[in-house]
Amino acid sequence: METKNHLETLKPKLDELNYQKLSAIANPKVHEFIAKAAELCKPEQIFICSDSLEDIDHVRKQAIQTGEEKSLVISGHTYHFDGMEDQGRDREVTKYLVSKNNTLSKTLNQIEREEGLTEITELMLNSMKNRTMIVRFLSLGPRNSVFSVPCLQCTDSWYVAHSEDLLYRSAYKMFEQDKTQSEIFCFLHSAGKMNEKMVSIESDKKRIYIDYNYNTVYSVNTQYAGNTVGLKKLALRLTIRKADREGWLAEHMLLMGVHGPKSRKTYFVGAFPSACGKTSTAMLPGETVVGDDIAYFRNIDGKMRAVNAEAGIFGIIQNINPIDDPVIHKVLTTPGEVIFSNILVNDSKPYWLGMDGEMPKEGINFSGRWHANKTDDKGNQIPPAHKNARYAVAIKALKNVDTELDNPIGVELAGIMYGGRDAKAYVPVQQSFDWNHGIIAYGASLETETTFATIGKEGVSEINAMSIQDFVSIPLGKYIRNNLEFGKKLKNSPMIFGVNYFLRNKEGKFLNGVRDKHVWVKWMELRAHNEVDAIKGPTGWIPKYNDLNILFKQVLDKNYSKEDYTEQFTIRINENLAKIERVGKFYHENVSDTPPILLEVLNQQKERLIKAKERFGDYISPELFGEKK
Repeated sequence: METKNHLETLKPKLDELNYQKLSAIANPKVHEFIAKAAELCKPEQIFICSDSLEDIDHVRKQAIQTGEEKSLVISGHTYHFDGMEDQGRDREVTKYLVSKNNTLSKTLNQIEREEGLTEITELMLNSMKNRTMIVRFLSLGPRNSVFSVPCLQCTDSWYVAHSEDLLYRSAYKMFEQDKTQSEIFCFLHSAGKMNEKMVSIESDKKRIYIDYNYNTVYSVNTQYAGNTVGLKKLALRLTIRKADREGWLAEHMLLMGVHGPKSRKTYFVGAFPSACGKTSTAMLPGETVVGDDIAYFRNIDGKMRAVNAEAGIFGIIQNINPIDDPVIHKVLTTPGEVIFSNILVNDSKPYWLGMDGEMPKEGINFSGRWHANKTDDKGNQIPPAHKNARYAVAIKALKNVDTELDNPIGVELAGIMYGGRDAKAYVPVQQSFDWNHGIIAYGASLETETTFATIGKEGVSEINAMSIQDFVSIPLGKYIRNNLEFGKKLKNSPMIFGVNYFLRNKEGKFLNGVRDKHVWVKWMELRAHNEVDAIKGPTGWIPKYNDLNILFKQVLDKNYSKEDYTEQFTIRINENLAKIERVGKFYHENVSDTPPILLEVLNQQKERLIKAKERFGDYISPELFGEKK
């Protein structure tokens, strides 16, 4: 079908203004995708959202008028509820559409492409009847940049469209100006059948299918933003493949500026699985935030430069309070545009788990009318707010937003951190011996526990390589090899650090305070400039007590005892050896293309641990290691 015919097909569903807006974009792929989406989903009308303030305001107002969002007492604040079975990313029904001649890692959910397309088209057929299809033009990465990825989303959810206003850069003008875009990421979403509360009700028919050969994602019978806002983790899967083809990296990482002596600012990125401290690290008071979730890396003139793929934050709200999270807490409690989801509402005020103050005994939440001790149909108590309750806010709303947020060539990186939930083995912070050691021992070996951010059982220990396990759409071994090769081509590669905020003692008590992470970050900043020494342990370079003692006083005004230091940084030999065994087993059983160097680096670490054990025993105080750097 020619471009003109696609436009003519759409004309009955477009008023004159929307027809003009769509006609101004000359790319035939845009018209074709919208026409096919309309033909399948049968919307009553189509709204083309440009970059204009009027269009963006229309989306916001419609989200409230349709009942997908409701207003709260603070000006600009709204809330949205997802269904009882729609409270997180759903691994089980998120699948890649794989052609018969293609293969993906067996750790990834997949379905034969034609079978999957048949299923998803049947579910989406007529799904937008009597509704409006909202068409959004957006950019991953800064607009008109070497990092830009043009994106097109069609959805029947005003809540989803509103969320995208906060989370991404609008790019209608970019589409209008560039008529030669050959590679566009396309997303089609329908909330499916909804009840009178405007909540998707057919969770058993929820599907999120990724057609990576055509850069297209289909999502139906769900509203949870992680399943429906296509530019989030769904796009990450597509971007990883694009980066693989083009020689750059797309990562599940925060991006922040850390202040050092003499007004110095140093940029770091960090990979943490959901609910493992990523957003709270990005939001550390006194530092600057560029992004909290997805970063793109390119080698520009031999330097590793990074941008935030997004322009907003879809963050977990549990435990946010004015002491530990003053920056984001301020935004959540003052006028401005914020969307809350799956919190408790009482007297038009939002409440969440772990907040300061007393939680009401009744209100409205994702289960409907809620009261203390309310149970679901299985007899399980329903909490007042969900553990994975969220907020969506533009990064520019934060007082500590970094000035380089939209820099078209990004910021130069000095450090990379990898962190998970490791109760037994790794110390709170350590530096790798070199690039390969860091990518493998901290990144590819990242171990964590499943959390409430993903539907399924919580507290299950698993390897989550680079915190990107759920999103890797190329063979995992190739992905790790890409990271290793990327570092080789840099003139000065960033330092790599492993962090662990969840180390426990034998009684199960956490050895890190919630705010201690700020000290670890400040130590990393000093290491990046070679301004403090470190002790060489078998798993990496670890801090010296005197340096941490000074930093705890400077950063937190807290006395840091030698006993705390010794307990936190004691090397637990057997626990670390067991960790290496688990990592090795994972790659042996699940990754057929594991780079040989991965096992070599792990074996070297194993040998260092065994030698240390022979010399000092099972638990080794950091001060017994003599070599410093």
